[in-house]
Amino acid sequence: MVDNQDNGIHIAIANLARGLHNSSLAGSDVDSVLESITAGAVEHVDGTMYAGILLVEKRKKKTQSVAASDPVVEKLDAIQMDVGEGPCLEAAWEHTTFRLDDFTTEKRFPKFIAEALAQTSIKSSLSFELYSNESSMGALNLFSDETNAFSLAAEETGLVYATHAALALYRAREKEHFTSALASRDVIGQAKGMIMERFNIDSLQAFELLRKLSQDSNTPIADIARQLVDTDHPSNKTSSGR
Repeated sequence: MVDNQDNGIHIAIANLARGLHNSSLAGSDVDSVLESITAGAVEHVDGTMYAGILLVEKRKKKTQSVAASDPVVEKLDAIQMDVGEGPCLEAAWEHTTFRLDDFTTEKRFPKFIAEALAQTSIKSSLSFELYSNESSMGALNLFSDETNAFSLAAEETGLVYATHAALALYRAREKEHFTSALASRDVIGQAKGMIMERFNIDSLQAFELLRKLSQDSNTPIADIARQLVDTDHPSNKTSSGR
């Protein structure tokens, strides 16, 4: 019976991971993948009533609550930002998992716990590191109104799921960056062509002109190019998406 149950969990995770992988490769944007991650966690990690992702910008130490399955998750993230402590922040910063079984007896994160109990119905939580890179990091956070909602098996399932989710998010971001890079290259090419034709100069001279405009205005070359193209062809503003 236990073996069958374990097999069922592994099959569920495998199917969920496949869905995340497919969504990240099928043109889904990053926001859609983030929402798929939290929706999948609520559905597949036993004990989860609510889920969300907390993103942290390392240098500025700014945080952002995204893809929350319920407003209570955003409230909990806001509390952590206000008091400067909490399991979601720690999971991201310390690269580890935090399970809080009973908020009414929990001794860790006293400021967060006091506000969470005063402002929400949440009684237990489970937080995983989602990813970490040079500039930012994130945590996947699961919550329940019940005490002791998350078993050891749920923690193990969640950890495996968070790993697959991180891979799906990485693929989606890489795809988004690649698409953005291609769009920038195209618009720079258009701007260079306009400059070459208008001033009767070659490609290198046109790019040097763009580079100087970029430096003088402290504006990325792609943005300078886009402004030139949009000014010359106003109808391009809509198609450029900017």
